[in-house]
Amino acid sequence: MTLAPTPSLRQRARPATADELAGIPWLALLGDDDRRAAVDALQVGEAEPGDRVCRHGAPSTYWFGVVDGLLKMSNVGADGQPITYTGLPPGAWFGEGTLLKREVYRYNIEALRKSTVAGLPIAMFWRLLERSIPFNRFVMNQLNERLGQFIAAREIDRTNQPDARVARSLASLFHPVLYPGVGQLLRITQQELAWLVGLSRQRVNQALVALQAAGLIRIEYGGVRVIDLDRLRSARLG
Repeated sequence: MTLAPTPSLRQRARPATADELAGIPWLALLGDDDRRAAVDALQVGEAEPGDRVCRHGAPSTYWFGVVDGLLKMSNVGADGQPITYTGLPPGAWFGEGTLLKREVYRYNIEALRKSTVAGLPIAMFWRLLERSIPFNRFVMNQLNERLGQFIAAREIDRTNQPDARVARSLASLFHPVLYPGVGQLLRITQQELAWLVGLSRQRVNQALVALQAAGLIRIEYGGVRVIDLDRLRSARLG
């Protein structure tokens, strides 16, 4: 017996529900006509763990957002080693720079757990850019904040203190502009954080315990709650 192939994420796409639309931050900025057009164009799919939302080298066709779950942005270096750029928690929208340049994706986006992902077709993305000043401001702010995020990520890569590395990587996932859906509690497992940080789960556990003892976070069932984001961002623990 031959099993039928599993439908792709795009084949599993569906219209967004009212609750899902309410969690998309830029929709509320649009005028009535543009908002209706955007809602009609938006598609939502359920990504299973390991599913690729974007593939390196594929044409850029959608602007993507995380409605629920956790994704990883990564690539493979010249030496063949994997490079993780950042995690993408709820509220994250990404890929606008690629769409603006009409380039192929230069990274892979993979689901670390079952995740709900929204996609806005590139034609609608450009229509909103041409018609909506608030949408333009939102996209410009995204680009500016993401630049700062990747500069900070370079500093994290140079950090040889595991506790500080975990602290700053965790702080990046609590970005209020790029990831407004997170709030103060990030739903993440220690294994998922280890995949993003590039350390063992055991070493991440040690770091989280130290950060909790320092009063920066609180480890809760199924996630991490931030207590002092400013100190978390600048943590220099041993």
